[in-house]
Amino acid sequence: MTEIVTTNIKSLPLVYRGKVRDSYAVGDDKLLIIATDRISAFDVILGDPIPKKGKILTALTDFWFKQLDGIVPNHLTGIDPTTVVAPDEVDQVKGRAVVAKRLKPILVECVARGYLAGSGWKEYQENGTVCGIKLPAGLKQSQKLPEPIFTPAAKAEAGHHDENVTFEQVCKLVGDDIAHKIRDYTLALYKKAADYAATKGIIISDTKFEFGLDENGTVILMDEILTPDSSRFWPADQYKVGQSEPSFDKQFVRDWLETQPWNKKAPAPKIPQDVLDKTSEKYEEALIRLTGKGVE
Repeated sequence: MTEIVTTNIKSLPLVYRGKVRDSYAVGDDKLLIIATDRISAFDVILGDPIPKKGKILTALTDFWFKQLDGIVPNHLTGIDPTTVVAPDEVDQVKGRAVVAKRLKPILVECVARGYLAGSGWKEYQENGTVCGIKLPAGLKQSQKLPEPIFTPAAKAEAGHHDENVTFEQVCKLVGDDIAHKIRDYTLALYKKAADYAATKGIIISDTKFEFGLDENGTVILMDEILTPDSSRFWPADQYKVGQSEPSFDKQFVRDWLETQPWNKKAPAPKIPQDVLDKTSEKYEEALIRLTGKGVE
């Protein structure tokens, strides 16, 4: 399998290159969204691709859209991505792309947390809160929260960190009606996904969703969902309260980078192949556990 770092679709206009995905216009109302094998760490896009990553992310997202159908409408059109590009471009989209409705993004990153980890654990140690939400005293690292919480962030421009905001601030940003909908959808999606993942030996510690509005003002679930790029997946058989949990994500890459004399600005150091391969294996292990199959 040949890794794809940057797509080169000549038959459609390029709209946007993100950290992982390239988007092209399909008419005025749809987008071809292609998941490349790029990976970012510390907000820097690395020069070395992760084998199979784009196909794994696409397969997982497609799986979750079906699994969570009925909670909230999603951006999928059902159009085969290979039919909207030129014949010599099919290899760039096969297994790694979707044709989606073009939406007006809601500029709020919608995070659901079910466990005390990452930046939430750091804040809790200092203030007893996570994103300003008061939690019971005496909780330990990686402990399950009494109830999942909604911890939104305002979307920042490329290259900048998203900023945690309160629910009240979200109401001011997008209005009460949309704020309540995206909060309720986020928590409902997280709970259903976490319950399913638990039957497959995976704990979903936290995850983030993104929503947009269609031409009628309907809230639509968009982007990728519930992948190792957007979630913390922990193996349940290794879970222990009070520790930093092993996870199915880019931690191998992050850990290696932390040992390098690097200022966390582009360009990043060249990543050894064994680190790239181990990261790919972790991503695919999550896919196989959750769906029962890997990618070709």
